Amino acid sequence: MTLTATSLTTATVQTAPEVSKSKSVISSDFETFLKMLTTQARYQDPLEPIDSSQYSAQLAQFSMVEQQVLSNDLLKALSTQLGGSSIGQVAGWIGMEARSTAPVQFEGAPITIAPVLAPSAEKAELVIYDAQGKEVQRSAISVSEEPIQWAGVSQNGSPFANGTYSFAVESYRGGEVFATNPAESYSRIIEARIEGGATRLILASGTKVATSDITALRTVD
Repeated sequence: MTLTATSLTTATVQTAPEVSKSKSVISSDFETFLKMLTTQARYQDPLEPIDSSQYSAQLAQFSMVEQQVLSNDLLKALSTQLGGSSIGQVAGWIGMEARSTAPVQFEGAPITIAPVLAPSAEKAELVIYDAQGKEVQRSAISVSEEPIQWAGVSQNGSPFANGTYSFAVESYRGGEVFATNPAESYSRIIEARIEGGATRLILASGTKVATSDITALRTVD
């Protein structure tokens, strides 16, 4: 179980040059501003000298701009860090079982399935597919969305081979299939990563899922 935060570190480090660059630009602009004030004072009309309050006002305005630029840089850096910190929020999920429509790794133990039926379905069937998407089993289930257990056993009682399986529910009305929905099942989370600025969870089957695709979590006994 590994928490990969390489992208987070990279994102955090990249903010430092941006802040340094802004500070450098502000320093350069301030020097230019002082030169302009000095030149303005040197060549002012001795008979009508510039009011000192004007200098104070100009310095105050520049200071306000400087503070605004620094504040914007700090807010940008903070936003970047908060965006990457989501991996820390899901770190506690590693080792738990997440419910989603992603394929599940079967290793002999029953798998909990949450069927999704279409409204007004008169009957329903659970369909099981292997890693290649080939149908390997189907069985009638009650017209209910109560969780069911798939034992991974064929009709003749022999267990299915270990591997990755996915599930779907076909809803019937008038003897015809009128809707097919992927069924949700539980799979253990083994890793969390940041990829492209988004947090991805790696399941025991090797499948990557977004945190937004997880509809439930449960602890492993």
